[in-house]
Amino acid sequence: MPGRKKHKLGRVFLYLFAWLTSLFILYPYIVMFLGSLKDLQTMYRIPGTLLPEVWHWENYVNIWKDIPLLTYFKNSFIVAVFGTALCIVCAVPGAYALARMNFPGKKTLMSLIVMTQMFSPVVLMVGIYRAMSNFGLANSLVGIVLLVAAFNQAFAVWLLSGTFATISKELEEAARIDGCNKLSAMIRIILPLAAPGIVTAMTFVFIAGWNEYTLALILIGDSSLKTINLGIRAFFGYTGTEWWYVFAASILATLPILGFFRILERHLTGGLTAGGVKG
Repeated sequence: MPGRKKHKLGRVFLYLFAWLTSLFILYPYIVMFLGSLKDLQTMYRIPGTLLPEVWHWENYVNIWKDIPLLTYFKNSFIVAVFGTALCIVCAVPGAYALARMNFPGKKTLMSLIVMTQMFSPVVLMVGIYRAMSNFGLANSLVGIVLLVAAFNQAFAVWLLSGTFATISKELEEAARIDGCNKLSAMIRIILPLAAPGIVTAMTFVFIAGWNEYTLALILIGDSSLKTINLGIRAFFGYTGTEWWYVFAASILATLPILGFFRILERHLTGGLTAGGVKG
């Protein structure tokens, strides 16, 4: 009996710690949500209050009237989806080659791939802008898509090469014996087994593409091509900032990320249990 009570007490403390940790992580979002329901007087009142005196739910309606929010969401969706697709399509064969092939300088190449993550896009802004301008891709969503894929390529290759390396070569050899060529074996055998790693890479690249701000700020000048992160800047004025609208738009901007992760989470769980080999 003492052992069971001790076990139950340990579970209570574990759940309490989990709830407190979750509250600590979610607290900024809670403050942002409550701030999105305030008005000018309540937002700038000293001392401030956490809860709004009057809950202004109409703020979530007004932001659609003040700026072309739907256009900004569409542009962010284009950048994130096509940037992720291009990045993964290019990263899969590169990561497969690094995991399966031995060639001189392989370790050096892997080290260089990791080192590229140390460079911030800000350092390369001048060169990037000139290159995009020379190719006619400045002030274009195509240019942002290419840059999102390029800047996340190293991370995707590094992550997927480790995933492919954990998959047994014997499975591939068995598929070759059954008549598959290398490409067919990769598509039918390797990719389904690598689904968890591919989904993880897709998630990180999609989040990076959706949150892209610096590249879009430098390259995009046309208001109709702005992403949601650039569009929110419309609420920052010369005389003040409409924080209640900034918070409302920011809350809405996080919803696609949550939805995307929720959808891929189920595929990730299925991928972890797939690929079993019958004895």
